[in-house]
Amino acid sequence: MQEPPADPISFTYLPIGFVHSPFTDIAGMPIQPSSARGVQGSVELDPRFRAGLKDLDGFSRIILLYAFHQCRDYNLEVIPFLDPTPRGVFATRAPKRPNAIGLSIVRLVGINGSTIIIEDVDILEGTPVLDIKPYVPAFDSYCDAKAGWLDAVSRNAGSVRSDDRFR
Repeated sequence: MQEPPADPISFTYLPIGFVHSPFTDIAGMPIQPSSARGVQGSVELDPRFRAGLKDLDGFSRIILLYAFHQCRDYNLEVIPFLDPTPRGVFATRAPKRPNAIGLSIVRLVGINGSTIIIEDVDILEGTPVLDIKPYVPAFDSYCDAKAGWLDAVSRNAGSVRSDDRFR
């Protein structure tokens, strides 16, 4: 195994927009978009990036990459919401990660100027958006995919809400 460089490379990202959602507190939020079906929200894109929305309206879902802006540190082992067993952070979707980057696949409802109307929102109000990508079933869906330890518990995601363990 190769050692990481002594002087790690660092990156700085500036938000391209911000999420508006009904969730103003981490506790009580849905833990995945699949447990937030029908929850409406929007992405208010910085108007400088509006031209980048061209042709996005033909997609039914989009991938939002965003910063877990309320996380200040990370844990390499976490107790996930769906299981009481401590797991390695990279085997979970816990927000307290070395690079606190989140991903949600949401339904694209419409675009109005530089505002993207979305559904299935599991994201905190005011979350900075780093990037938007189209969800493409032919590229992003694998019918033979396995979900490791989550295979046994993922069916419970719809009834589980977050608490403040990752604040």
